[in-house]
Amino acid sequence: MVWLKAFVAGFLATLIFHQGLLGLMHMAEMVPVTPYNLDSVPPLGVPAVLSLAFFGGLWGLPAWAVIARRGPLGYWGLAILFGAIAPTAVAMLVVFPLKGMSVSMTTWIGGFLLNGAWGLGVALFMWLMGGRGKTLDEF
Repeated sequence: MVWLKAFVAGFLATLIFHQGLLGLMHMAEMVPVTPYNLDSVPPLGVPAVLSLAFFGGLWGLPAWAVIARRGPLGYWGLAILFGAIAPTAVAMLVVFPLKGMSVSMTTWIGGFLLNGAWGLGVALFMWLMGGRGKTLDEF
């Protein structure tokens, strides 16, 4: 059951923390991209924000595997670091090039900020759902 909680935590963290920070950054005119993009994406034609949240949910599984049994400082700190580094690196080094999107220092920094906020959200939702201290193999 913990793996389902980790997926839900990643999904919700995307919708609330990642997209919430993107909205604040957009309002501050730091980024041109708007949050909660409802444009459909292939191959299923689902809204982009739901596709992003699904992948955020999938990323919740390795995030939880990394932070599950850490002490308080490691739990919160590692959640932010994992979120900032792992999904950003995959996005910038794999996803963006496959989609023909340009990668710059600005996209790296934006990715670190948005995904770090996502990692914090995963940790918070897992803590709220009582998952703290349980690993993925304990379901």
